[in-house]
Amino acid sequence: MQYISQGDTAEIQFKNIENALENGAKWIQLRWKESSKNDIKLLALKVKTICENYNATFIINDDVDLAAEVDVDGVHLGLDDMDILKARQILGSEKIIGGTANTLEDVQQRISENCDYIGLGPLRFTSTKKKLSPILGFEAYQKIINQLQKNNMNFPPIYAIGGVKKNDIHALQNIGIYGVALSQLITDKPSMIQELQTEFI
Repeated sequence: MQYISQGDTAEIQFKNIENALENGAKWIQLRWKESSKNDIKLLALKVKTICENYNATFIINDDVDLAAEVDVDGVHLGLDDMDILKARQILGSEKIIGGTANTLEDVQQRISENCDYIGLGPLRFTSTKKKLSPILGFEAYQKIINQLQKNNMNFPPIYAIGGVKKNDIHALQNIGIYGVALSQLITDKPSMIQELQTEFI
């Protein structure tokens, strides 16, 4: 399970991340679109330290150069961000590189790029992302997984993203989804992490 950070200021971002870690989060993705380069760098340095204290994986959204500069565990790249192969040249083979996907073709592209995990979504509408891709729903997730299996394709862990709720967990597991990336749900109630981790990776 991944926590994608939220907050309009560095202070709110850090507090939300700290709350998630205190409640058992083991994977943090720092996502702060409205920040300046310097502000997010300062925040990333603080988050790196606290993630190390909690032995949690720390991923930065979008910014490959910042991920390299701060020396975090990896980066998550959207479809319009830097090419994954180029990011791999910058970060090296040891860092985690995840990629967003919205369609079967996107997933196949991510597989060909050898990304370490795929964030597939959105499951449903979410207000945490301004430029939202077409909503998938459970049926589209099932079709994508079925097609991958039909084609005998080896694929990395696929995480459901976008408006995922607690009651979705078992249905996503049954489809064959590896894990979930959550934002608003954990921001609002970080104590839910422990409960969710008993059900999902």
